[in-house]
Amino acid sequence: MAGLIPQSFIDDLINRADIVEIINAHVSLKKAGREFTACCPFHDEKSPSFTVSPQKQFYHCFGCGAHGTVLGFMMDYERLEFVDAIEELASRYGLEVPREGGSNEPRDNESRARSQTILDVLERANVHFKRSLREHPQAQSAKEYLKGRGMSGRTAQAFEIGYAPPGWDNLLSALGHNDETIRALSEAGLLSEGEDGKRRYDRFRDRIMFPIHDRRGRVVGFGARTLGDDTPKYLNSPETAVFHKGRELYGLYRVQQLRERPDTVIVVEGYMDVAMLHEFGIDYACAALGTAATPDQMERLFRFNPDVVFCFDGDKAGRRAAWRALENALPFMRDGCRARFMFLPDGDDPDSFVQQHGKEAFEALLARAPTLIEFLFQNLRENTDTHSPEGQARLKEQARPLIERLPNGTLKTLAAQRLAQLLGLSLDRTEGELGISHVASVASASQAASFAREQTRTPRSVVTPARRAITALVHFPGLAAHADDVRDIALLGTAGAGLLAEMITTLKMLPNLSTAGLLEHFRDHAQGEALMRLATSEPPPEGDALSLEFLDCLNRVRHEPIERRYQYLRERVRDKTATDAEAHEYGVQFTKQHRQADKPPT
Repeated sequence: MAGLIPQSFIDDLINRADIVEIINAHVSLKKAGREFTACCPFHDEKSPSFTVSPQKQFYHCFGCGAHGTVLGFMMDYERLEFVDAIEELASRYGLEVPREGGSNEPRDNESRARSQTILDVLERANVHFKRSLREHPQAQSAKEYLKGRGMSGRTAQAFEIGYAPPGWDNLLSALGHNDETIRALSEAGLLSEGEDGKRRYDRFRDRIMFPIHDRRGRVVGFGARTLGDDTPKYLNSPETAVFHKGRELYGLYRVQQLRERPDTVIVVEGYMDVAMLHEFGIDYACAALGTAATPDQMERLFRFNPDVVFCFDGDKAGRRAAWRALENALPFMRDGCRARFMFLPDGDDPDSFVQQHGKEAFEALLARAPTLIEFLFQNLRENTDTHSPEGQARLKEQARPLIERLPNGTLKTLAAQRLAQLLGLSLDRTEGELGISHVASVASASQAASFAREQTRTPRSVVTPARRAITALVHFPGLAAHADDVRDIALLGTAGAGLLAEMITTLKMLPNLSTAGLLEHFRDHAQGEALMRLATSEPPPEGDALSLEFLDCLNRVRHEPIERRYQYLRERVRDKTATDAEAHEYGVQFTKQHRQADKPPT
């Protein structure tokens, strides 16, 4: 297994890369002052709102809110995973990607070679299955089954559907009985093994074959449906070196080929559901291979499209699967992303519903699908009496861990606001109890507008000294050189203080990091996306005064806890609720405040 890519290599790669050069290869950029502009490649527009900053090595669209570094652009535009984007970018500059963590190059090369051998044999098997559906004498029953389900030859061909004939060694005979082929077929999950451990035979027999493609269009596994009463009805390829059920999405590659940027992506549960939705012109459907979408699948979905609809049967099992999907979606609901949950009438699945009612009825139901926040509170309120104190307490305790899993931003604030409304509490109190911080988490106006359908009130922005300092560092990383030891700030525990100290420490160790390098360094940080958003904000005025303002912010961050304690004691003394110890502490603090105020100016 390949080791981790050293962070130092990623930092150097970002410093070496030219974001203008990379993006200009895909989008025609025009010089506009210190930046470059173009029509956004991530949404349709007539006037350019997409800007690229060579100074920050960062792009941002003022229309749809898309933003990121050169790696982010490659991941979003070319739909690459993070590691693949690094390898692709490194290859453009003739660099070999190093690995660490105990792996060695010969072993890595051997692993890649074995994976390629498995991919090759999977593709050969796919060709065999497709040919068998067309030519095998026993394929008539499979053809009649597909026609009986309403599938046209056009759709079957588009999804490369095939047939595994009955028999124990059809695939073995077609691809060869030599030791190397047998080993490759076994590693690809296409052979089963007898109880004696010696006899090997075809895993898939007398089944309709659905090839599963990865994001590059390579066949990595198969789903197989029986034609009779055999169990299981659907049989998937086992986990292999190239196939991980929890990562792949059936049909998503097909969606990518048909639509560069669909308005939405719908996720269903079955292979036939996907194929039949496409048959009826709903060509933006994929499937999570029979399970609620996993975190890996969620990440891939929201990278491909920010608007995802999860479609389930309307029975209890469908509701349970929807709730699992909601729980897995929570950490990926960054500002600009939207998840909805669509339920079909009892007894229907997507295939049966679209055949009986048609495309328009299906899409009408989709348009009414509740959002994540709506579904979350609908589900929580079903068995809770929110009019009683006990019910309200139960609702809060059930909602708290779910809301806490949302990334800081607009949606998290909206969820807290909805909970506050149901509990009859103030938003400030609810956010305080949930631990929601506004520091470095306030969405831009364009991002907040995308949530107007859920809530009309835009959350307020609280610009604290920590947030001002963090914003300044994002735009001008060199400011960190002016800071002194920040270990005391890291220990404060106030909102934003830990992140600020971590950023300064990182930049002191790596003084050559650009804005893009800093953002990539914090990509996996809990506040990584919040830093990305701050990079899209208006930068503070550059000049000699900026370093003084930055140091002033650090000083204010250090004194914030003292000031808050002082204000708290003052209110307690004023309201005559202070204890003797608090009154004494306030007296000491009050004396200090006056002594500082009486100091002559320097």
